[in-house]
Amino acid sequence: MPHDDAEPTDRLLTIPNALSVLRLLGVPLFLYLLLGPHADGWAVVLLAAAGLSDWLDGKIARWLDQTSKLGTLLDPAADRLYILATLVAFVVRDIVPWWLVAVLVGRELVVGACLPVLRVRGYGPFEVNYLGKAATFNLLYAFPVLLLAQGGSTAAQVARPVAYAFMAWGGALYLWSGALYVYQLTLALRRRPGVAPV
Repeated sequence: MPHDDAEPTDRLLTIPNALSVLRLLGVPLFLYLLLGPHADGWAVVLLAAAGLSDWLDGKIARWLDQTSKLGTLLDPAADRLYILATLVAFVVRDIVPWWLVAVLVGRELVVGACLPVLRVRGYGPFEVNYLGKAATFNLLYAFPVLLLAQGGSTAAQVARPVAYAFMAWGGALYLWSGALYVYQLTLALRRRPGVAPV
């Protein structure tokens, strides 16, 4: 979730954290709706609710001064799990090619491998940057439109190029933001421990 310049606290029981936990709990239900009954309409509703709560928890965190260290971990974790769950379901249903998922998951594995190195050097996890947020925004918009693009109806034909555009931009930004995180890691490794990377 976006935060202001105030230092996050160690508080656990906050409204933004509760919203992030609810979002996380919705991931298995979302996956079931896509793979079980193929209830795409309800899956889109759940995805929209998750997107709304993602926006709300950032607003509430700033409004009520409830930023927390747990929140800085929960929020991007929920975003990534929704993206991963959707991509897995889309591969199973043959909506997107497996190689696209391999590239996006590979980016996550590379960024995830950087975190232990940062901890050893005395740094916290990467701060979510605007590029990463823009990538997530594009991907989370692409997913419901991709569902609408299935089939041969006129609506599906109209939705298809829009879905592919969001997916292409989101995928490119996702990889770019990953490259920036790796660049931040290289800067951190060149500094003495305790000096934050730019």
